Amino acid sequence: MKLLLVIGSDDTFDRVSYYTTAMGFDLIRYRYILKSMDNLDAVDPQGIIISAHDFPWHWKVLLQFVRSERTKEDCPIIILKGIQFPLEAAAKAFYLGANGLVMETLDDPREIKRLQDLLRGSIPVQEQYRVRRYFEDPWNRFGFVLSHPMNKLLITGRVTCISVAGISFYPDCMVSMKDIGVNRELPDCSLRAGKSVLSPVCKLIYPGRVLILEFLSFPDNEKAMLEAYLQGRAPPIKE
Repeated sequence: MKLLLVIGSDDTFDRVSYYTTAMGFDLIRYRYILKSMDNLDAVDPQGIIISAHDFPWHWKVLLQFVRSERTKEDCPIIILKGIQFPLEAAAKAFYLGANGLVMETLDDPREIKRLQDLLRGSIPVQEQYRVRRYFEDPWNRFGFVLSHPMNKLLITGRVTCISVAGISFYPDCMVSMKDIGVNRELPDCSLRAGKSVLSPVCKLIYPGRVLILEFLSFPDNEKAMLEAYLQGRAPPIKE
């Protein structure tokens, strides 16, 4: 399954890619509108995500171009919007055939869920179990603590989203994350999933207000324990 991303910002691309690769999509990125249009037939994507913030004048051109050949059911198109996105532009997007609008910061679990829900129809039923990400809810007993790799201070916070691939983590104090760079390996982490306490080795993927961490490895059978808890004990995202 191919997902076409027309995104200029590397930070936005990193956030979007984290929440879409786990869905089974192969990502194809273009930084230029015209190039994406020239290669549309060759790429033949099952979905398209375009940043209206990065391309404020041309996102409508791409939207019209795609909809001249591909329906909303065949190829969902999601518009990433910034804070300054007027109501008139939103109305225009839906009029031209956009499937939905999502805040490009993706720092709200509801926005992440909306993004994935809009793409889920493109995924074969037998593959949809790979989409499952779980958000903070009373029945989802998740907790996470990591140790700063240099000063060894404990960093607490709350898990906002989790899958077998990684987590989104909202630290109690952003200052505590100082000097931890992107792609830094974090060997001293503790993850609670239900009654189990796991010890994943993580990597920092995105250092925004909500951190994105990838699970690099688990000791022994702990990954299977997490999978079992996610699939069998925590209610998934409501369809």
